[in-house]
Amino acid sequence: MTEPRVTEPRVTEAAAHGEQEHDASASATVALEGASRWYGNVVAVNEVSFRLDGGITGLLGPNGAGKSTILHMIAGFLAPSSGSVTVGGHPARGHPEMYRHVGLVPEREAVYPFLTGRQFVAANARLQGMSAADAAAATERAIGLVELQGAQDRAIGGYSKGMRQRAKVAAALVHDPAILLLDEPFNGMDPRQRLHMMELLRRMAAEGRTILFSSHILEEVERLAERVLVIVAGRLAAAGHFREIRRLMTDRPHTFTIRSSDDRALAAALMAEPTIGTVSLHDGQLMVGTDDFGTFSRRVAGIARGASITLHELLPTDESLESVFSYLVRR
Repeated sequence: MTEPRVTEPRVTEAAAHGEQEHDASASATVALEGASRWYGNVVAVNEVSFRLDGGITGLLGPNGAGKSTILHMIAGFLAPSSGSVTVGGHPARGHPEMYRHVGLVPEREAVYPFLTGRQFVAANARLQGMSAADAAAATERAIGLVELQGAQDRAIGGYSKGMRQRAKVAAALVHDPAILLLDEPFNGMDPRQRLHMMELLRRMAAEGRTILFSSHILEEVERLAERVLVIVAGRLAAAGHFREIRRLMTDRPHTFTIRSSDDRALAAALMAEPTIGTVSLHDGQLMVGTDDFGTFSRRVAGIARGASITLHELLPTDESLESVFSYLVRR
């Protein structure tokens, strides 16, 4: 498999793992070429390019980064302001027949509270043009996939958030799409439901489907997706295998705040370390900058002990996802 590069992102999936290909796999190719979307003077997505051909890809980024806009452009609900978004080689927008190959799970609650779970899923089946008999069978199958059988005849208005999420997933799966788009799909799910949903998505990917899900939680992406697209402020900041993205996030400048029994003496001891970039005392706080997170974390306790200094607190000051993503953009 050729790993994507930030300059020309491309995510592909080799089909030679003994995995069964989905019948509609020919329609499962998603491609964005210089795709942008703006609302007046606000640029939501800025010249994003990538390609998906099967498997699970995580769309990672802070809230407001443009992830939902990208998913809605692929689903055909939004037209790109410039560039192109294609599904199976055809423009995603303006081709209603494309909807037969795509299932979207939106982040926002898009359910009718007066419908039962079964009625909600069945309505989506009928919207796909299924006959009453086919819709009934497809509804039963989709509800079973998300383990919602026990609540299928209850009104969705009485569902928990996790149950509503599963109803939305069932509605997206009812027509057996080749492409599944999920916007923050694990919101509100308890740990058991999350594990079940992750296993379901892995099985579907093994059958040849293309799955793209968005998240602002690194742990979710790490557990489910080998390939990652990092979106920051509407731009594609990084793309590739998760381990490579993880390395980029770790091997970057870090700043630590330290409290100890003797900050001045510890500062002097740390300045002799080759992994330390900057050391400063400011407003009674010891601030240390390093480009080697792992080595510093392992050595700092030994350095303090060797100088007969007690460490009281060691805190990274720039570990928010926003700071990590901003660093990737500046690279």
